[in-house]
Amino acid sequence: MNTRRKESVKKKKIIVFDIDGTITKSKMPIDKEMATLLSTLLLKKTVVLVSGEKFLLFKKLIVSKLQNTPSVLKNLVLLPTNAAMCYVYKRGKWVRLYNLKISKKEEKEILKQFHGALKRAGFIPPAHIYGKTIEYRGTEVVFSALGQNAPLSKKTKWNKTHDTRKKIKNILEKNLSGFDAKIAGLTSIDVIREGIDKAYGVRRVKKYFHARTKDMLFVGDMIIPGGNDYPVVKTGVEWIRVGSPKETKKLIKSLIS
Repeated sequence: MNTRRKESVKKKKIIVFDIDGTITKSKMPIDKEMATLLSTLLLKKTVVLVSGEKFLLFKKLIVSKLQNTPSVLKNLVLLPTNAAMCYVYKRGKWVRLYNLKISKKEEKEILKQFHGALKRAGFIPPAHIYGKTIEYRGTEVVFSALGQNAPLSKKTKWNKTHDTRKKIKNILEKNLSGFDAKIAGLTSIDVIREGIDKAYGVRRVKKYFHARTKDMLFVGDMIIPGGNDYPVVKTGVEWIRVGSPKETKKLIKSLIS
């Protein structure tokens, strides 16, 4: 990053971070260094976290590790389930601003389409499953090939040797109306309302804070065509692609220096 861009990035007022692969590994808590860096950044700027995970995991893996003070948490915005819901911290508690809920009737249809797509794609379940393979999260339905609680090492291996998600996704998209199927993480497919993605979340945050596009920065590891961070590019917000949480730490250090 050249000097001019470094100075431009440091002036940003709202920093939006992807989670998995960006500030931590898949479904792992942030480490102490990242917690300290984010807490410090939150004293200076608004920080937005967006991921396909549910709200309770945001709190467990990230929020609980931060400095638990109003001056830190008041500048934190959470966008669980791929920005299908939004939480802000007000008067000592988390307040939900919106919730694009999937009804039980819609969930039933999505489950039916999932089972059909898995069969037609020739998906072979692994010998050992770690928790639920399909989970309803209120605003999305998530398929995880090895189960929701699979160890990172197992997910990494499956991703390299048995990943059939593109085929499953293509079948789902042909049969689901009003919903999008998105490949996420190492083993998952998220089904969410059509048009809801990280770009949608960025726009909602921009509107909430009456911010200018030039005041925002997005940081993610999958800002590549087909990646789940890539939709943010169309918002016009400046972005930085990182290869690991280690690179994100380096960026945050430059923001708070």
